[in-house]
Amino acid sequence: MPSLKRYLPLAALGMVAAILLASGAARYLSLDALREHYAFLHGLARDDLVGSLLIFVGVFIVVTGVNFPGALILTLTGGLLFGIWLGAAATVIGETLGALVVFLVVRSSLGVALRERAERSDGRLKALMDGAGADAFGYVLTLRLLPVAPFWLVNLVAALANVPLRAYVLATFLGIIPATLIYSGVGAGIGHVIARGEAPNLGLLLDPLVIGPLIGLAALSLATTLVQRRRRQARNSQGPG
Repeated sequence: MPSLKRYLPLAALGMVAAILLASGAARYLSLDALREHYAFLHGLARDDLVGSLLIFVGVFIVVTGVNFPGALILTLTGGLLFGIWLGAAATVIGETLGALVVFLVVRSSLGVALRERAERSDGRLKALMDGAGADAFGYVLTLRLLPVAPFWLVNLVAALANVPLRAYVLATFLGIIPATLIYSGVGAGIGHVIARGEAPNLGLLLDPLVIGPLIGLAALSLATTLVQRRRRQARNSQGPG
């Protein structure tokens, strides 16, 4: 019985994900839905800012926690309803807490079994685990700055690689700030598009002016991590002396 109890949090996440999928909630996390309900959402945020922020953060925790599609639309929505800075802050808090939920659930429920299975393989998951274990903070920070791996996969890998909780939370919090600010700014501009009666689209997110800074930040983080690792290896090879 004790061994089964550790799977209850994981089962709860799976149940929430199944309920969301069955309810058709995904249709509300789209630009079309955002345009259709913009007046209602904007009025709600204007009349009850604190309550709206709490609801927004709660929704983000759930969406991130169960890996439900729509995090990008939610980030845009935060900028649209609360402005760049407040929207970005709410997004960072919600997404970090959601990632923390996944991290704790996976580590407590599946950590040992999946870690052993990944160690026996030589695939992508094993490579990510090795990198995360070598320099936890720098590795997670780089993957958060430039999501070359899916957000949920980084959560999983960090849990399996026994990344220290403090390093994981701090790297996640700091790593998602740049992209969140950019996308929150894009979301704030969507309101003007909707006000003109035009249909917003995600084409702007592929603009080099949007992607370029993220690539630069990720490259800087990666370079710093590699330099620190090389220095550590050099000190170890010299031995005590």
